[in-house]
Amino acid sequence: MSVKPQTVLVVGPTGNVGPHALAQLLEAGVAARALVPPGDPAVARIPTGTEVFEGDLADPESLVPALDGVTGVFLMWPFFTLDVSTAPAVLEVISRYTGRVVFVSSIGVHIGLEPVDNNCHAYLEQQIEKAGLTWTFLQTTGFACNALGWAGQLDGGDVVRFPYGGAVRTPVHEADLAAVGVRALTEDGHENRRYVVTGPEPLSQAEQLRIIGAAAGRELAWAEVAHDAARQAMVGAGWPPAYADGALEYFATLVEAPETRTDTVAEVLGRPARTFRDWAEEHADRFRRGAA
Repeated sequence: MSVKPQTVLVVGPTGNVGPHALAQLLEAGVAARALVPPGDPAVARIPTGTEVFEGDLADPESLVPALDGVTGVFLMWPFFTLDVSTAPAVLEVISRYTGRVVFVSSIGVHIGLEPVDNNCHAYLEQQIEKAGLTWTFLQTTGFACNALGWAGQLDGGDVVRFPYGGAVRTPVHEADLAAVGVRALTEDGHENRRYVVTGPEPLSQAEQLRIIGAAAGRELAWAEVAHDAARQAMVGAGWPPAYADGALEYFATLVEAPETRTDTVAEVLGRPARTFRDWAEEHADRFRRGAA
């Protein structure tokens, strides 16, 4: 791959995708920057060689030092923890320094499930277009690493209690998602494209659990949780009620019809997408007995 000299800022660098994006930028010879909220306890996840800046999306002007000299931004927005009303101002600040943004969006936008007025991914896509930026939207299915949400239950037994075990998803390896975004920022030809990014295979949630069990050498079982009980638990854990409702309604539809599957990862990267089994084997230690 021929890479232009670039400096890329990753916004959301300590989550599930950001560390992969930073590492891949560095491997590609791109100067990588990370925007870290003040006091972020996960800053240790940022790869060595990254230039780290402190800034807060709630204070758009605080991004200026991190943006000075950049040629692109890899953007992940923390919807659960930040009022999205600051987004237009953030995008205006970004547009002063670069015209190029890759935004991690959602499959919900692609299938029309997510309305613009819920102030989530569809809203951000709209605002990015309004800002006049050159964009690539990664409308992704669930991350494979979402399965780590079951690990706490498995520390205390061999059963996962969760709703809609029959929901068939196409989980994407978060490193593959990062790689598509990095490629979009470092090559021509990806401008103003909506990429639907999925994993390579449809798997029910219960099937994902069986794959994890095989990787960890355990016999694991799925115990179905009713919709209303699951909603109560999700809201109690900090999910905004509208997000919990949307997620559960979506899972219910996936029991009847599998989640969208594409070959975007292979087409953009020129290699097969990583499978959920690949992910499970990489993280098997977290699911072995006594891992906690």
